[in-house]
Amino acid sequence: MKVLPVFALLLLLQLVCGSFLLWDVLASLLGLQYNPVSWALMELIEIGAILGLLLGVIASGVLLRSAMLRQADAESRLRLASGALMEVIEERFTEWSLSPAERDVAMFLIKGLSTGEIAAMRQTSEGTVKAQTNAIYRKASVSGRAQLLSLFIEELFVEQTPKAA
Repeated sequence: MKVLPVFALLLLLQLVCGSFLLWDVLASLLGLQYNPVSWALMELIEIGAILGLLLGVIASGVLLRSAMLRQADAESRLRLASGALMEVIEERFTEWSLSPAERDVAMFLIKGLSTGEIAAMRQTSEGTVKAQTNAIYRKASVSGRAQLLSLFIEELFVEQTPKAA
């Protein structure tokens, strides 16, 4: 069942019920005389409106809980994907035999930092960072940052794809 149409119907039900009750109370307060139906039928209509509002509140709570569970699941999957990405990165760094300095530079490259920013963070020259970057690209058999990053993204998709039975 689609959540949006159900939610829209609940909102409409609550709007109709609330409007009816508001109109009834305002008419009583302003002393407007209206007797379209008997008082017994009017009481039943008011009870129906109150039940409609209560049903709307309960159903809204159920929909809210469902949305919160979906959000928690999505956040959990994101954490798993993030952890899986770090595992893949560590595996590749080991496979490529990157030095500790090259590992640092490679992580900064993956995060999108410029050569100058990496040099400043590592308190070294840009020339050193460029040399380390070239060594990383050579060991990874890529020609640049975009290809380096795509290696990890592709592998993450392969890791996360459900296997056919």
